[in-house]
Amino acid sequence: MLDEAHERTKNTHVLFGLLKQLIRRRKDLRLIVTSATLDAEKFSGYFFNCNIFTIPGRTFPVEILYTKQPKTDYLDASLVTVLQIHLTEPEGDILLFLTGQEEIDQAYQCLYERVKGLGKNVPKLIILPVYSALPSEMQSRIFDPAPPGKRKVVVATNIAEASLTIEGIFYVVDPGFAKISIYNPKQGLDSLVVTPISQASAKQRAGRAGRTGPGKCYRLYTESAYRNEMSPTTMPEIQCINLGLTTLTMKAMGINDLLSFDFMDPPSPHALISAMEQLYSLGALDEEGLLTKLGRKMAEFPMEPPLSKMLLASVDLGCSDELLTIIAMITTRDIFYRPREKQAQADQKRAKFFQPEGDHLTLLAVYEAWKAKNFSGPWCFENFVQSRSLRHAQDVRKQLLTIMDRYKLDVVSAGKNLAKIRKAITAGFFFHAARKDPQEGYRTLIENQPVCIHPGSALFQRQPHWVIYHELMMTTKEYMREVTVIDPKWLVELAPRFFKSADPTKMSKRRRQERIEPLYDRYHEPNSWHLSKRRA
Repeated sequence: MLDEAHERTKNTHVLFGLLKQLIRRRKDLRLIVTSATLDAEKFSGYFFNCNIFTIPGRTFPVEILYTKQPKTDYLDASLVTVLQIHLTEPEGDILLFLTGQEEIDQAYQCLYERVKGLGKNVPKLIILPVYSALPSEMQSRIFDPAPPGKRKVVVATNIAEASLTIEGIFYVVDPGFAKISIYNPKQGLDSLVVTPISQASAKQRAGRAGRTGPGKCYRLYTESAYRNEMSPTTMPEIQCINLGLTTLTMKAMGINDLLSFDFMDPPSPHALISAMEQLYSLGALDEEGLLTKLGRKMAEFPMEPPLSKMLLASVDLGCSDELLTIIAMITTRDIFYRPREKQAQADQKRAKFFQPEGDHLTLLAVYEAWKAKNFSGPWCFENFVQSRSLRHAQDVRKQLLTIMDRYKLDVVSAGKNLAKIRKAITAGFFFHAARKDPQEGYRTLIENQPVCIHPGSALFQRQPHWVIYHELMMTTKEYMREVTVIDPKWLVELAPRFFKSADPTKMSKRRRQERIEPLYDRYHEPNSWHLSKRRA
């Protein structure tokens, strides 16, 4: 039985394809696919035109209200709608959907000021923000019932669409937007894009108002926009992410012909080929597109291939103890908390952890400091560090240690030799190398695209000549996240398939100082694309 099928994560897409193959062979096997907002006809067509059963839900009726005209400023329209509900509607709490932390913080401040300006005779409105970077103790306040005579408004990202059920919500305000991450395989760039939601998401949001009684959903867009402009379903995750881990996992399962695999929503061939090129450069695939011994080891770790390569390289370099911690901290988002009313204080505390070598070693320093304080919760609060995130990192580290023990991989500390740690990071992320641009910012070594160090980085003020970054994120600029200083000589030493030392006699005076260039003839050679497609 597959529940919540409408979410269609990258793993469920692979699972659907495997189950479809299995059902062909096993006539005795029965599969039930369930969801509250499922595109039933699409699933039926995919699974051999199977029967569709519609089971009445147990939610209360929800009245849907649309705007007559499109709203130019959906944030202001949202706040006006919340205040109208508070002043004119019967008791019941409000859920407002916004796209991210910045918007939610702005809405909180505006709502607080506007309610305050209405005078003392207006019932109190308790404003409760919720987004992933918020400490868990603050997130949990949204579940507390509002005191008698008061009303609460929960201002949330689309985390409240399906992941949370908040009792007492009778009114939903839906501006019709969400922030999603889209991966560009050519540039290796994640972009956070504010985009209209799908009809399926709109139904999910409206359903939040009918959990405990009849409710209302205020859609801040026209009915015509809902019916004619919104896509029926949300873009599947497999079409908007880096497919490195998915490709490695499928290769490890013996699925070699990826381009003809029966995905319900196939990713682009370019995204698959880009993932295989990355795995080849990491040494996980051979020239025939088949898994190597290193690739098989990498597939045992439940994380992105560059991270597993980085960990395996650290065993040989003698710094696996530190790399376990760094990887656990990287895979745990939102380590630092920056409350709106104490931003300067939070920034000062954060800066105390900064390491001159970069962000990876800064994350290590945070974890080691927490460990030295016996994993203290109050210490986290004092230093504006998320205790929930550190506990999660601790769990991830234990899980990775178990895998290391299973395969008899040594866990060794580098002591004070930080160069070993930076070298291991380079072994996994050499294709994310960037060098200082004489004019401004940095240029990536592969695509020569302009990028910047993120303002929250330990290296933002230092601006070293050569760096490795964990990921590129497009917000207002193309920012490098988790940046570490490297020695360019390591690129040729650790990635001979990818880089070579440039011939100084054939370079301009400026480029002679760089002396490293990508092997374009290996990475972008047309023949290698045909090979990848044939062996996919």
